[in-house]
Amino acid sequence: MDKQKISIILLIIFLITIGLTVANTFLNDSNSIENKNGTLTIGNKTIHYDNAGKCVEVIDGNTIQVYGVGKVQLTQVKTPQKTEAGYSDAKKFVEDKCLGKTVYLDIDNEQSQDKYGRILAIVYTNTTDINKELIENNLAELSYFEPSEFNKGEI
Repeated sequence: MDKQKISIILLIIFLITIGLTVANTFLNDSNSIENKNGTLTIGNKTIHYDNAGKCVEVIDGNTIQVYGVGKVQLTQVKTPQKTEAGYSDAKKFVEDKCLGKTVYLDIDNEQSQDKYGRILAIVYTNTTDINKELIENNLAELSYFEPSEFNKGEI
């Protein structure tokens, strides 16, 4: 074999190794969650969550993919659609807060899924109520889905 073929083979092996390492790091959760439900304290508020997992994709400003859970629709908030102003800002905010991190889901007990099969939940990280922060940062509007365990106008 000539040096060029050997270099190409070594480069391919190197790239595959890097890809597998990054994928493993991304999916390997350093915050191991033994029980999928429990409580979390953010500021002075105690949160009860029903499920948890690593956010592996942000689909848009109010839809995420959670490893082991599936697609999650952030309930009670409406973010701009792809063709509307503010879409990129809302999506980037959720990426910065959630992507690659453990998220905790307070799933709506009255209606756990929407018509598309997405889990309806208020989403938290260790330090943030994502639904509430979207509203407070003017990246989303308060919305209300019925039936819901969450009170109208409150997150």
